[in-house]
Amino acid sequence: MLDYDAATSRRIEQTYTTPDVVEQRAQVLAALALRPGERVLDIGSGPGLLAWQMAAAVGADGRIDGIDPSESMLSLAAARDDVRVGAAPVVFRRGDTESIPLPDASVDVAVATQVLEYVADIPRALAEMYRVLRPGGRVLVLDTDWESVVWHSRDPGRMARVLTAWEAHLADPYLPRRLGSELRRAGFDVDRAFVWPLLNVGYVAQTYSGGLIELVAAFIGNRGHTEGEAWAADLCSLGEDYFFSLNRYLFCATKPV
Repeated sequence: MLDYDAATSRRIEQTYTTPDVVEQRAQVLAALALRPGERVLDIGSGPGLLAWQMAAAVGADGRIDGIDPSESMLSLAAARDDVRVGAAPVVFRRGDTESIPLPDASVDVAVATQVLEYVADIPRALAEMYRVLRPGGRVLVLDTDWESVVWHSRDPGRMARVLTAWEAHLADPYLPRRLGSELRRAGFDVDRAFVWPLLNVGYVAQTYSGGLIELVAAFIGNRGHTEGEAWAADLCSLGEDYFFSLNRYLFCATKPV
């Protein structure tokens, strides 16, 4: 899987600031419908962009707890200057889905965006989320199904090989197709599910897929794949012919009262 060292964490932070991912966060916030005073757990908080936005939404009487297993991600999140007057306090700490460092029934909302696809034991992760939620608490899970990717290339064979090598960065690159059933088995009531497509037409470096090219090439290169540089150069040279589409799937669920 991905090694979240300082360089990788910075690359990911850059993709999270692209307009398409900024819009994705806006959709997540709308789906959450956070209320003043709520306590929110951000699982896999990464560079902290969503956490700070949620802090503004719940206000000074709320609280945001962000957990992440990567020290470099935690450093990026803690260093953000997104704090605003009237926002909730935000606490970032080391933690993962297998053992969330919070008491039972202590949070109103749990959020995991682009996290569970990295987790080998989904039932255990969802059981932990269920444990820390109060009765009636809400959970939002967003993950990618990598079989949904459409990425134009002059060399489709090479593209297929690169994408197959890239899938190794995840525990389950096709997780969304079983998320609904996993949530129900964990005891949640699934309230809503919808798809959020990322679409980049025409090559622009400052897009999600524009930033992803460097991340993919570095990941597969570090594992002995020799085609990454040629693959990346081909994509970056496509200009107006560049095309990328990928589906992310969002599930909203509730812990029964």
